[in-house]
Amino acid sequence: MIADDNVSAVTLLAELLRMEGHQVHVATDGAQALAIAEAVRPSVLILDIGMPKLTGYEVAQAVRLTPWGRQAFLLAATGWGQESDKARARAAGFDAHLIKPFDPMELLDVLERRVAMAGQVSP
Repeated sequence: MIADDNVSAVTLLAELLRMEGHQVHVATDGAQALAIAEAVRPSVLILDIGMPKLTGYEVAQAVRLTPWGRQAFLLAATGWGQESDKARARAAGFDAHLIKPFDPMELLDVLERRVAMAGQVSP
């Protein structure tokens, strides 16, 4: 699942991941992201931090409280890249952190490493 309030960016990223064979669900705000996550229980969540309604931090914390969410891979994809931002992301339950704008190949590399560690992945 990908959640970002930048509709153009999330649409492009979703299409890239679909072309790589991933099943992708898209949300454009934090509340929608949490609702979709609870419904489909994705194994990977790529979350922007600065979303309306709920922040990526809040979505990550809520997901981590669920039995299925403890095993999910959470990736912060955000423009917030200070060390304090990364520490806050880790504290919220994120496993990895990419700073926007990032090279889409960097995202694919992160997902490939995740696949190698955990088996089949469906963002």
